This record gives sequence, C-alpha cells and structure tokens, in this order.
Amino acid sequence: MAIKIRKEDALNYHSQGQPGKIEVIPTKALGSQRDLALAYSPGVAEPCLEIADDPENVYKYTAKGNLVGVISNGTAVLGLGNIGAAASKPVMEGKGVLFKKFAGIDVFDIEIDSTDPQEFIRIVKSLEPTFGGINLEDIKAPESFEIEETLRREMNIPVMHDDQHGTAIISSAALLNALSIVGKKIEDIYLVVNGAGASAIACSKLYVSLGVRKENIVMLDSKGVIRKDRENLNPIKAQFATTRDVHELEDAIEGADMFLGLSAGNIMTPEMLNKMTTNPIVFALANPTPEIDYDLAISTRSDIIMATGRSDHPNQVNNVLGFPYIFRGALDVRSTEINEEMKLAAVHAIADLAKEAVPDVVSRAYGDSVLSFGKEYLIPKPLDLRLITTISPAVAKAAMDSGVAKYPITDWEGYKVELQKRLGIDQKLMSRMIQTAQRKPKRVIFGEADNQKVLKAAQIVRDEGIATPIFLGNIDKIKRIIEENHLDLNDCQILDPLNEPELCQEYGKRLYEKRKRKGVTLYDSKKMMRDRNYFGTMMLELGEADAFISGLTKNYPQVIRPALEVIGTKDEVKKVASMYAMIAKNRTLFFADTSVNVDPGVEDLVDIIGLTREAVKSFGFEPSMAALSYSNFGSIGGELPNKMIKATERAKELFPDLIIDGELQANIALNQALLKENYPFSDLCDNPPNTLIFPNLASSNIAYKLLHELGFAEAIGPVLLGMRKPVHILQLGSSVRDIVNMVAIAVVDAQNNEA
Repeated sequence: MAIKIRKEDALNYHSQGQPGKIEVIPTKALGSQRDLALAYSPGVAEPCLEIADDPENVYKYTAKGNLVGVISNGTAVLGLGNIGAAASKPVMEGKGVLFKKFAGIDVFDIEIDSTDPQEFIRIVKSLEPTFGGINLEDIKAPESFEIEETLRREMNIPVMHDDQHGTAIISSAALLNALSIVGKKIEDIYLVVNGAGASAIACSKLYVSLGVRKENIVMLDSKGVIRKDRENLNPIKAQFATTRDVHELEDAIEGADMFLGLSAGNIMTPEMLNKMTTNPIVFALANPTPEIDYDLAISTRSDIIMATGRSDHPNQVNNVLGFPYIFRGALDVRSTEINEEMKLAAVHAIADLAKEAVPDVVSRAYGDSVLSFGKEYLIPKPLDLRLITTISPAVAKAAMDSGVAKYPITDWEGYKVELQKRLGIDQKLMSRMIQTAQRKPKRVIFGEADNQKVLKAAQIVRDEGIATPIFLGNIDKIKRIIEENHLDLNDCQILDPLNEPELCQEYGKRLYEKRKRKGVTLYDSKKMMRDRNYFGTMMLELGEADAFISGLTKNYPQVIRPALEVIGTKDEVKKVASMYAMIAKNRTLFFADTSVNVDPGVEDLVDIIGLTREAVKSFGFEPSMAALSYSNFGSIGGELPNKMIKATERAKELFPDLIIDGELQANIALNQALLKENYPFSDLCDNPPNTLIFPNLASSNIAYKLLHELGFAEAIGPVLLGMRKPVHILQLGSSVRDIVNMVAIAVVDAQNNEA
C-alpha cells in the first residue's frame, strides 16, 4: 500500500537527534595513542608512499573501492523539479542510505551549485581520486546526457546516471518477461513511449539493444509525437523521430503492443487502452499517479500486463532493484566503467531471477501464499535477499568479459558468501516483517494509549496499514494528546475501563469462570477488569481484537500476569518465554529467554528451545542454536554448564531436525575460526549459530541490554512466546520505533494464529 507521510513526521525524522541521515564511522580501532599514530601522523605516511609508488594501492589502503559519490546539482529532483543543490541534499543522503542498506556501499553525497555542464563535468572529474564510482542523480535533460557521456569517456571509474539507466534496466527485465508470457518476439513489437526525458530516452535505447527495432518506436513529448518533419528538434530526441502519420497519443496508440509512460498521471484513457493490440503491455511509470490508474486499466482489459512505479500494485519498477547491485559488482572488479554489456547482464539477471522459485520468506513478506512468475510477478521484489547474489556477480562477470575489469574474480561461490557478509543480509528482517503485516492488518489494542509515544506509534501503524488501533485509557487525556500532536486518530475506538461498568461486569464474570478454583472471587474478578491489562486481554480473549500491546509504563510482571490468567498458554506449552532479535551490522541473532524465566531448569530450557525454534522460523530464519555457558563442552564443571549440556542433549532427542550444540562460551560460539580450530566436531562449525540460548535471565538480560545501549545492535522485542493469542510486552521506555516494530510482530503473530 502507499505509505502516508506527514510533514511533521518527515521533518522530525530528518532533524531530531543528529540532523540528516548519515555519519562517518571509523573502521579501525582508535582507542590508544598508538592507534591514533597509526591512523594519522606518523603512521599514515607509509600507505601514502605505497600509493605514490603504485596508484592501484589506493584500493588496498583506503576505502575508495567501496565508496561511491552520489552527485547532483538539484536541477531535476523527482517530483520537485529544479529546487537547487542545497535543497537536493536530503534526497542525495537518502540515495546514500539505500546504497548502504541494499549493497553495503558507503557514500559521500556531493551537491554542486552549478548549472553549467562544463563546470559540473570539471568538478566531478577532479574527484576521481576519491571515489570508486560516481552515481549521478537528478540532473535535468538534455544536460544530463552530455554530462554522463563526457564523464564516462574521460574518467576511469564507473559512472552512471541512475535516473536514466535505473528505470531502463528494471523495465527492460520486466519487458523481457512480459513478452515471454504473451509469446511475442521483441523485434516484432510496436512500442509507444510517452515522455522524452532522460529516463525515456535511456529506456528506449536499452530496448533497442535488446532487439526492439528503432523504426517500431514512436515517442511523444509535451508537443505530441516526435516526427522527423518537426523543426528545431534536438539531437537527443531526433534519434527517435518517426515518419509515421501519427501526431497525438490517441493516434499513436492504435495497434501498439506496448505503452511506456514516463510522463504525467492520467493521460491515458480506457478508450486509448482498447485501441492497443491483444495482450497489451502497459508500463505506466509516472509517480505517484500513473498514466492510467492500475485498477481502471485492469478492469478495462483483462488481457493486459501492467507495471507501475507504485509499491501498492504488482510489478513495481523500482530502481532499488538495480543501482545498488550494479555498482556493487562494478566496484568489486574495479571496473573502469558501467558499459552496455554490464547493463544488459543486469537486465537478464533480474529477469531470470523472477522465473526462479520464490523463497517462502519473500512470499510471506508480501502476503502471497504462492508468489510465482506470471502476469503479476514479472520482476523480483525489493526485499528479495537473492538480488545481491544474482545481479552483482552477473555485472562483475560482464565487466570481466568485456575487458573493463581490473580485478577479476575467480571464486564465484566465495564471492557470493562475501556479498552476504558485506551487506549484513539480515538487515531486512523488520522490513520483511512490516511488509507481511501490511498484507493483512489486524486490530491491535494499545493498553497504554494515554501516552504520547504510544499514540505516535499508533498513527504510524495506521498510516502504513500495519494495524487498526484500539485505545485503552483516559478518554479526555487521549483526545488531548491527539489534538496537541496533530494526529489523525479521533475516529479510533477508545475505551476507558473505569467508565465501562457493564463491560467490567461481563468481563469479570468471564474471568471468574476461569479462575474461581484458583482463589479468585467474583468480586475480585470484576474489580480486576478496571485494570487495563486485564480488560484488554479479555477483549482479546473474546475476539474483540486480534492482539494486545502493553508494558511501556508497567513492570513486566504487571502485564504478563493478566495475560497468563486471561489468555493462557498454547495447549502444548508448559512454559512461556521471550526472545529478542538483535540486529547487528553484519548479522541478526536471536536471544532467549530474555524476560520471563529467572533460573530455568533442564526441562524449562528444553521448552524455551522449542518455543524459540518456532519463533525464529516465523522470522524467516532456519534456527541454528548455541547453548551458552562459561564453559566449552564440559571444560569447566558446575551446575550451570551441566544443565546446559543436559538441555542440549534433550533438545536433540526431541527436535532431531534442529541444529543445536553446546554448552559453549559466547565468543567461541560466535567466532567461526575459533570454533573450527578448537572444536571441529561441533555441528555449528558448518552452521554458524543465529540463536543463543542463555542459562538464566540475568545473563540474557544483561547481554542484550549491553549490546543495545552500546550501539552494537538494534534490539527488537521482547517477543513473548507460547501464548494462546498474541500478547506482546514492551520494554519500559521503548521508543516510537520500538513500539511500531512490536505492533508489526504482533500482527504477524495474529496472522500465523489464523493459519
């Protein structure tokens, strides 16, 4: 779905804390005077001299090989136009963030205050010693063509104007697959292109490289069809001038096999669409409003194959499918350029990946039980973890085959493993979880709605289509916070248990039936319902909501006790437990149990292992577990190591398909070299653990909080395991982002409960 962004939220996002979206983080130790002497004077002189002797050593001793310059003058910012260099900086920082997130590439964004192409070229060219590659962005046509062509010709590092080639590459992959579905040959199709800017020209050129005949292309700009008899036609557009007797879109579209729109919204009518040939291919890529509305097009022609630039429709042509992985491959072989062969390799890699079986984790993220190649799945989804290991190697190999690679790769399997490590492939965990939640939103009760952070999080989950909020708390206070923070939540259901005597009576009777033989009187039960945690969990129990969230201002036991008394555990579960997902720079780890069991015994630990096993799978990972202690396979005796050994043995018996070993010290478990060197017999040597089972609450709680507070990992949780219905408990002082993440987890939990 299209995400609603509020002006205040966008400005706060960019301004709060440290302004902007990026920072420079040292990659070497700087903890001592010796470290500083190595990093700078006098030690820095040695790599300087090595580079002076051999300029290629700059890749060995500096970050150049993983550094891209995202450069713009702000003359054609998407949707904003010519806003100038300074105003374009947030966009360029954003592009840098995408490079890092999707391909592990570092970026310096550079905004050049010049509209003179020659001056711009001179400035960018002078930066070649700094960067391993140049991504040009948001430069208006026709100057962008001259700038890119000159820089490609005169620089010895890869240069690409993504506005042109990104859309061309992704849409080309979609075109190849669409043609294979309808059974048409690319050299036979008649193509109408509405728009004649940088992207439209680049798309058309790449389509020609793939086999489209130039004489079969009709291109339109704001003046109509670009014809050879038009006066004062610039050389760029002249390449696609036609002699056909057509003048407007309505004429040109007659009998067309494909329509490519890179222009303006709603310029194509159903009548025009009906003039196209059978099985028409329509790529309406104007954003945010396509040239023809998706639903209107689908209802007009049942035989249509359609793509847009929007994420809420199938076949989103999204540049993020291309540029991070193209530059990744180019950088890794030290390519001197991004040539036609490399772009075509990316096209075919993207197209071929869409034809492969889609991993369950991707299908779940997009809410489809079966996501497979066809009319509504022409190209891969942006969250597909296979993109980097498919596109980057293809681009790197094309660079080598075409003679522009200076650092050839020989071990391709090793390269794919390196790509996953460099990216920190698990960084997309919460993105996948949120995508999954958005496909089937649920009703979520917020037990502490009279809190500003809770309401701000509720606004986000509502705007993003993650959940429908239900609020518990003082109604006047909630409405006041909504008004003070300019939130759009007044139509949400709000209940105050203190003002709901009839419901408290009804819910109290229900609780009494559950607890009357456990020392609870009817009077007590009704009184308990004045507590929001009892009230909210009873709403959940009675099906009046799908999940319950609380704990921001309460101690953990104050929330979990009502949940256990009202909801209870799953039938097969003896113990509840909790788990944290710790998202570090290059890996995701799951910690259990972090919040519930103070000093679990052997059987308790086995229950925790079983619950955690299922939870890790629900996050899209195949669990590989290390049982932790202060000992390695019995090297030090004691009660704690002994129970971890016994729990591991028992877990192996109960879950024969589970990879688990221990007990192990944490550093041995997480350091593959140490583990293989000292304990080569361990099952974890070839299956690096992604899940850590702790011996007690003290060790797990201390470990995750230290990692989180020191900034080594983002903590997602605690995820409560074993409950019959989704109840999730926030940590005291959770941020708005933490609350949003927990709601997404609760929604997916509710979805899984239905399965």
